[in-house]
Amino acid sequence: MYEPHQFLPEDGFRGTLLGRAWLPATLTGSVAGPSPVLLTEQGVLDLSQIAPTCAELLNRGFSGQAIDAATLPRLGSYDALMANTMQETMDETRPYFLTPIDLQAIKACGVTFMVSMLERVIEEQAAGAASQAAAVRRKINAQLEGELSTIQPGSPEAEAVKAVLQAEGLWSQYLEVGIGPYAEVFTKAQPMSAVGTGAQVGILPISSWNNPEPELVLLVNAQAQVVGATLGNDVNLRDIEGRSALLLGKAKDNNASCAIGPFIRLFDDSFSLDDVRQTAVSLTITGPDGFTLHEVSPMNLISRDVLDLVAQTINENHQYPDGLALFTGTLFAPKQDRDGVGQGFTHKIGDLVTIRAPLLGTLQNRVAYSHQAPPWRFGTIALMKNLSQRGLL
Repeated sequence: MYEPHQFLPEDGFRGTLLGRAWLPATLTGSVAGPSPVLLTEQGVLDLSQIAPTCAELLNRGFSGQAIDAATLPRLGSYDALMANTMQETMDETRPYFLTPIDLQAIKACGVTFMVSMLERVIEEQAAGAASQAAAVRRKINAQLEGELSTIQPGSPEAEAVKAVLQAEGLWSQYLEVGIGPYAEVFTKAQPMSAVGTGAQVGILPISSWNNPEPELVLLVNAQAQVVGATLGNDVNLRDIEGRSALLLGKAKDNNASCAIGPFIRLFDDSFSLDDVRQTAVSLTITGPDGFTLHEVSPMNLISRDVLDLVAQTINENHQYPDGLALFTGTLFAPKQDRDGVGQGFTHKIGDLVTIRAPLLGTLQNRVAYSHQAPPWRFGTIALMKNLSQRGLL
C-alpha cells in the first residue's frame, strides 16, 4: 500500500514543484483537459492562466517565488489528486496527475555510464540472446572493464584505447559513443506520448529480454538553459536493440514505453545543478512472482557531465523551440538471474517499477504489454483544440 507523500521529494514542498493534471469539465468551466499545476502545502494550484502548457511555462522562466499563490485556482489537496492518480481506474470527475511535460521534445542519451556501456556491447556481441550474455560478459569484462573505468570520453587516452581495441577486433559502435567524442543522442518518444506516475509502462510482446532504465531527466528550455529535473524510465528491449542498433526505434519508442515524473523540480535556492550531479537514483522492482531487485545509481559515476550532454543536443545546429526533456543515461543493466542460471533479468507482466531520487520524489509504474496499455490518443492536435475550447489560446 502506498502513501501519497512517498511520491514527493524527501523535503516535501520546500522546492518549486511543477506538474500537470487532468481537470474535469466542472473545474475548467468548459471541457475536461490538462493544465500545468504548482504543488504547495496549501494545495495543487492551476497555472493555466499564466501559461496553458508546461513547455511555455519553462520557456517564460517561471518562478514560484514570483507569483501570488492566493490568486490561483485551487484544484484540491495534493493527497486527493495523488490518491486518484494511483487508483487502478481513476475517477474522471476528479482531477489527477499526468506526466509533467507536454510539448517538449523527448530526447535521450545512451551509454553515458561505463557499466551500462559494457552491457550494450554485451547485447551486441550476444546478438540479443540473453542466454549468451553471461559468457560474453566474462570475456568483455576481463579485457575491457579495468581499462575503461577511468577513461574520459573524447580524450587522447580514449583514442589510444580505441586504437588498441580496433587492432584486436573488439571495437563496437557502443564503445564509439561511450568513450568517443560524440555522445549518443536519440529521440526516445514523441511529444505528448509520455506517461506519468501510476500509469502502465509498455513492452512489446515479441521481446523476451528487457528491462527498465531509471534515469535523471533534465528540463531544458528553448534558450538551451537547464531549468529543472525529474525522473524517467527509458524502457528498453535488450534483445531487439542487441540484434541491431538500427532497431533502436523499435526497442525504445512504443506505446507507454516512456515514463516521466512525478513532477519537475525547478532550480531555486533549494535545488541546483550541483544537486543533480550528486544525486543517487534508486530502482526497485517487485514482481508478481515474488522476485525483488534493488539497486542504486550515483550520478557522479556518469562519464560525461550533464551540461556536455545538453550542449551536444541543443545548439546552433539543432534548436528546440518548445524545449526538451533529456534523459541522461543509466548505470543500470540488471544482470540478476530471474528464471534460471545464466538467463539474467527480464520483465514479467505486472512488475512494479519504482524509481526514486531523494530531491525529486518517486516515479512508479506497472509493466504491461504495449498493446494492452491504454493507447495514446491525446496528441498535439487534440491539445490545441482543447486549449482553444477552454479559451486558453
